Amino acid sequence: MNTTTESAVTEAELAAGRRAYELDRKHVFHSWSAQKQIKPMTVTRAEGSYVWDGEGRKLLDFSSQLVNTNIGHQHPKVVAAIQEQAGKLCTIAPQYVNDARSEAARLVSELTPGNLDTVFFTNGGADAVEHAVRMARLHTGRYKVLSAYRSYHGGTALAVNVTGDPRRIPNDYGTAGTVHFHAPFLYRSQFHATTEEEECRRALDHLEQIIQLEGPSAFAAVVLESIPGTAGIMVPPPGYLAGVRELTRRYGIMFIADEVMAGFGRSGKWFAVEHGGDVMPDLLTFAKGINSGYVPLGGVAISDEIAATFADRAYPGGLTYSGHPLACAAAVATIGAMREEGMVENAARLGDTVFGPGLADLAAKHPSVGEVRGTGAFWAVELVKNPETREPLAPYGASSPEMNTLIAACKDRGLLPFANFNRIHVVPPLNVTDDQARTGLGILDDVLGIADSFVTA
Repeated sequence: MNTTTESAVTEAELAAGRRAYELDRKHVFHSWSAQKQIKPMTVTRAEGSYVWDGEGRKLLDFSSQLVNTNIGHQHPKVVAAIQEQAGKLCTIAPQYVNDARSEAARLVSELTPGNLDTVFFTNGGADAVEHAVRMARLHTGRYKVLSAYRSYHGGTALAVNVTGDPRRIPNDYGTAGTVHFHAPFLYRSQFHATTEEEECRRALDHLEQIIQLEGPSAFAAVVLESIPGTAGIMVPPPGYLAGVRELTRRYGIMFIADEVMAGFGRSGKWFAVEHGGDVMPDLLTFAKGINSGYVPLGGVAISDEIAATFADRAYPGGLTYSGHPLACAAAVATIGAMREEGMVENAARLGDTVFGPGLADLAAKHPSVGEVRGTGAFWAVELVKNPETREPLAPYGASSPEMNTLIAACKDRGLLPFANFNRIHVVPPLNVTDDQARTGLGILDDVLGIADSFVTA
């Protein structure tokens, strides 16, 4: 269901938005930002695939916010479930059983691959990664953790050190036990590969060399985004995930699949690791799409083997809001709505019939597009100044005046984009309609005409 309110934003809503902005700039501290250099957009209303800003503009949400509103905004089934749960049991401490958490855990266990039949609920994706790593360390008795460059795993102390993008650097004191490696990315290959097969084989050889050089017995886990999200939506080549799984088994290392962004239908499958074939991780982290962020929720799906480690040994960790009833009720309703309305299937179909072909046409038309890549409702448009040298339109780890111009142009034309470094990501809700998807691509086509003017060769 993706209905949209067509009535104009009222003067009262605009006035409330102006007041909210005034208070925000006076009192709110924003993440990842220099506080005096930002002018955050006010949102006064949201429904379906649209948001309305503080100026009354209606914007098609091609960002799903932080790629988490997989079912769109204000889905009536989920809103009703939260309201019903609030009337019954708003909150209860995690040591007590509550029916919303029990059912949410059952549904997650049913959807995840293999024998990931036990679920530990967290408040979001970062602490899910934190706890998955802690479980792997306790299970193996080892400490070091492998993770990829060009990855994002969260903003908490350990998760940001596991992260492989530049946000890690100011927080990295070399004491977190993390070792980074290069994952496959053929467009900007670190391995001088010319084909996906070469990239896959050389990336796996590289990973094994890192394991051997650092000492196999030192590693508790490999933490890997099944499809890297914020870092650029680099879909792994065929055989890579299976190869990583084989390496981890060979060296007794736990495989943690980070599905925080790619999971719950975003890639056109319930979990992106399914694109790798019969690959079962030891631990799987999730958040975002579990309930589209309507109430904060994340978690770790745990294999039977790791769960058995804590059968008679206390797990030294927990959270006051683990399995919060409102969050879990939202998760149950979200999974139900996704199934009933075929949202995962819709995402897969859109990727095959609308986004894939449409973005390929844009890449062929616009010299500013170095590459498009993705699957389902999970795509990246890599923008370059020079298609021959592949010089990015913004440097790695930063933005640029050119990218800022393109983001503003998108908003001026009614599109809310997700942008990171030199990329615009096409990541709308999974229930976006074909017409809405094509409208968004049409706006992007227009904006890429501006990007073409920045191409130097």
